[in-house]
Amino acid sequence: MTLIMFYEFLMGVTDVYVAGRVSKEVQAAYGLAYQVYFLFLIPAIALSVGGVSVISRLFGSSEKKAQLETAISSYVRAAIWAGTGLAVLGFLAAPWIIQVLHVPQSVKGFSVDLLRIYSLALVLDFFLINTNGILRSCGKIKTSLKTMTLACFLNIVLIFPLAFHTPLGFMGIAWATVLSLLIAAAFNFWITRGMSGSHKFALAVLKEMLKIGWPAALMQVLFNLASLAIFTLIASLPRNTVEIMAAFTNGLRLESAMFMPAFAFSMANAVVVGNLIGKNKKDEAYQAGYVTAGLGVGVVLVLLSLVLLNARQILAWLSRDPLVVENSLYYVYISLIFEPVMAWSVILSGGLNGAGFTRPVLIVVALSLWLVRIPLAYGLSLVLGWGAVGIWWGMNASLVVQCFFMSRQYVKKMRPA
Repeated sequence: MTLIMFYEFLMGVTDVYVAGRVSKEVQAAYGLAYQVYFLFLIPAIALSVGGVSVISRLFGSSEKKAQLETAISSYVRAAIWAGTGLAVLGFLAAPWIIQVLHVPQSVKGFSVDLLRIYSLALVLDFFLINTNGILRSCGKIKTSLKTMTLACFLNIVLIFPLAFHTPLGFMGIAWATVLSLLIAAAFNFWITRGMSGSHKFALAVLKEMLKIGWPAALMQVLFNLASLAIFTLIASLPRNTVEIMAAFTNGLRLESAMFMPAFAFSMANAVVVGNLIGKNKKDEAYQAGYVTAGLGVGVVLVLLSLVLLNARQILAWLSRDPLVVENSLYYVYISLIFEPVMAWSVILSGGLNGAGFTRPVLIVVALSLWLVRIPLAYGLSLVLGWGAVGIWWGMNASLVVQCFFMSRQYVKKMRPA
């Protein structure tokens, strides 16, 4: 899972690098368009949370093979339907969405073009995310690793010629993603084609997945809206808004070097806890959650040290604009020191999700974002006049609050009586 998330990081950082080589406006537009694209991906992630929870528990119980096959079939069909509908919506609504966000005029046109192309990839990404969830749940994580190795290789190989040596220009960044996802999705289709048995569709099974997954969907919506609110706050700053927006894009991609392993351990925790609960080993499930969280934090600490020691060189590679690099450094040195706190919270939330306790995760994340992060970021940046630095410290404060209450919920819900 960590390798898979590392591939996700490589693809993202390559996109940012190429965008920065085009212009700071394209780099800012990429960051904004990707945030909106991720908002459209939220139903896929939520369906994956519910699907992994249900399928991993059925897989853990060897007596429920027929139910497992029906669950897989229902799960895949729902992913394809949802992805297709949102792809059409995203393509048509792209100009309106970018207009609503009130971003600088120099960024708007690039953002609309990128978002429309990314929208075409939604059905592919929906299928890929959820078939990877099936492979994780059924103990075939190495097969999922092969798929993402292929996607990463293709994205990196395609993006440079498409962006720099074809008439597509900056749009080649998004088209490289579409093409790499298409081939990776085809590979997963071939791998998983025999896992759904009779290909039955059971509405009751899908309802169970959605019952578990909807809090994760709402949590991701709130999280992504909070990210868009941060972009809006940056756009409201009195000066250097494009440079700070580009710096935020760079900082997020560099931060993903730590977040991706944490998210990987979170997804692994969901499967481990779900399998053990399916085998009625609740004591082991509770302990496994802590062990996985400790391992994840250890990996994040190592990566954090490497990034902090080489931050200026890495950021200078991502952007040639000195002001963008300087603002990116502020973000990195302020925000990244709280990444171990983030990792502990995210990995424990994976254990809760695997056990089916998605509502407590939703409540904790929602309150930390909208009662701490956004109000504090607004107050520090615009009211007290701290500028972008105030936004970064507001984000840190919300991570501390989230970690404290997520730890409490894990003990409350998971500790055996």
